[in-house]
Amino acid sequence: MTTATVEFDTSGIGVWTDEERFEVTAERIAEYAAATNDPIERHRNGEIAPPVFAVVPVFTAIAPAALSVAPVELLMKLVHGEQDFHFHRPIYPGDVLIAKSKPIGFAGRENGTSVVLYAETRTDKGELVNEQWMTAFFRKVDAGAGTGETAPGHRFIDALRVAKPDVEVAAQIDKDQTFRYSPASGDPMPIHLDDEIARMSGLPGIINHGLCTMAFTSWAALTELADGKVERLRRLAVRFAKPVLPEQQIDTRFWRQPESVDGATSYAFETLVGDQLVMKDGLAVIANGSTH
Repeated sequence: MTTATVEFDTSGIGVWTDEERFEVTAERIAEYAAATNDPIERHRNGEIAPPVFAVVPVFTAIAPAALSVAPVELLMKLVHGEQDFHFHRPIYPGDVLIAKSKPIGFAGRENGTSVVLYAETRTDKGELVNEQWMTAFFRKVDAGAGTGETAPGHRFIDALRVAKPDVEVAAQIDKDQTFRYSPASGDPMPIHLDDEIARMSGLPGIINHGLCTMAFTSWAALTELADGKVERLRRLAVRFAKPVLPEQQIDTRFWRQPESVDGATSYAFETLVGDQLVMKDGLAVIANGSTH
């Protein structure tokens, strides 16, 4: 069952949020790496940020951008639908970053409504650090046909499954994972911290942050496909399919795509718990060679 059609505000489309200023420290990088069980030493010691750390400077701009289109009373129905990072250069301690976000489109469906957000992060000198497309999904809310732009595509090619994955990485989500990730990322959403609230929201209990699970797949890609060097990662995209629970094991499988484009190799990937897909349509684009 869906709710009745809810009217979303088209006047918010294309309007930037206020700029958020974020000063990067080695301690904050190291905290994030530890909260995502990242094994890469340079991340753990705060020398260079893991790729999904890129969401931290823009996080406080995401909800206002989504709620400039969706009614604020729908906040508890919001889950992360998709995430697509385009990296122009890594984040380092000492960087002063300026982040902002805007909704660029929305579309209603039978099971809910997707709001597509675009965010960019620059240094205080104006250098572009990364771009992000984020899809906020409002469960069981129908906003009708919608308007505006969609996010860039990254659909998994089913024909790849004929071959054995090039790489498969298993990882364990810890019992306290969400309680460590929440302060490290700045994400206080109660569905990740309060079992009762999560169940009231229609979930099976506390769920892992989608971006935390994505961070696990990012270090899997780096360790297995990029010599542990975040400098080589150009793009990382996923669609969140099902919640991941604390204490579950995830398995991420990577398939190399045949062509190399612009000096980079693309890998399609999926993440499973048992035989259930929890992240789909994954794409990692890795520069050939040792660095960008």
